Amino acid sequence: MTGASADAVRRAVGAVMDPELRRPLDELDMLDDVAVEGGRAHVTISLTIVGCPAAERITADVRAAAASVPGIDEVALEVGVMAPDRRRALTERLRGGKAARVMQFGPESLTRVIAVTSGKGGVGKSTVTANLAVALAARGLAVGLVDADVHGFSIPGLLGLAAPDGSVPQPTRIDDLMLPPVAHGVKVISIGMFLRRSAGDEPVGAVAWRGPMLHRTVQQFLTDVYFGDLDVLLLDMPPGTGDVAISVGQLLPHADVIVVTTPQAAASDVAVRSGLVARQTGQRVVGVVENMAGLPMPDGTVLELFGAGGGAAVAAALSGPEGDVPLLASIPLSPGLREGGDAGIPVVVGQPDDPAARAIENLAAALATAPRGLSGRALPFRPR
Repeated sequence: MTGASADAVRRAVGAVMDPELRRPLDELDMLDDVAVEGGRAHVTISLTIVGCPAAERITADVRAAAASVPGIDEVALEVGVMAPDRRRALTERLRGGKAARVMQFGPESLTRVIAVTSGKGGVGKSTVTANLAVALAARGLAVGLVDADVHGFSIPGLLGLAAPDGSVPQPTRIDDLMLPPVAHGVKVISIGMFLRRSAGDEPVGAVAWRGPMLHRTVQQFLTDVYFGDLDVLLLDMPPGTGDVAISVGQLLPHADVIVVTTPQAAASDVAVRSGLVARQTGQRVVGVVENMAGLPMPDGTVLELFGAGGGAAVAAALSGPEGDVPLLASIPLSPGLREGGDAGIPVVVGQPDDPAARAIENLAAALATAPRGLSGRALPFRPR
């Protein structure tokens, strides 16, 4: 075979995407050598770390890519591991010249940050956030999700990351970078990924932290976890107006905020407070989502189990001199939404025709096309 065949194999293998870093092997300097003799291609690659959890996927994709080149009948693959200096150079390139452990989503970032809040627990905030993240990713956006509800984390289970025994995969570490697990195209980080389970069926303890520890945890999620270039970063906030809400307001004062409520007054009256606290830290309330709205019945009637009008009431209460706050979505009560959460299969994936799934898809479409607030952001040009 000619040298052109070796070049063709190199191009094919170099285009293979690392499933964690979401970049081609050639760009990541993971492709070491390609040689072709007759119909046999010999390919050498270097993984980032020993025990790379994506090793099986990468090697399978490399073999398939090399074998897809016309004239290649056999592929011999040699797999090694990067030396420390080479790995260090990779992490520096991934950071784009930024120092380690710095805020990735500051005012200069082009990533849209959306914090999803609620006044009280039990309104389905996490379920809405998880499904919204998946719906945005399905529209082709690069999406990250931070489970900032440290005490009541549930995002790993809702996205199907939790195993039957409750264990959750940990982020992959490349030196001082942490690569978040990916579920349904969404990069996810949660405190649940760092908690060990006992030999029995029960988890080891619970997260019983106070303000300083909570602040540090959220800060580390936003600095030490490498999300790469994101279009949207969602934060599943804890209910109420406590320590984490204040910390996120300090760390991400430019974030947009969506307030989730149910139709009943007991939830909607409290939900207004979470929007007011967000606004006090400089964040912008961009809308309200009403969850558990009326359930359509087979006879055409609607069962308003939790009443009606709460979402519109919250939107009206938060509207004022700062501008109108719209009711972005009214998500009906849905057995499919609940079943999907229990099974770890978001309803927008498992039952896309479900009324709740359609409402969340419409919400994702509205957010994906909504103009972003650029107040306080450094734009990449300057006047002459």
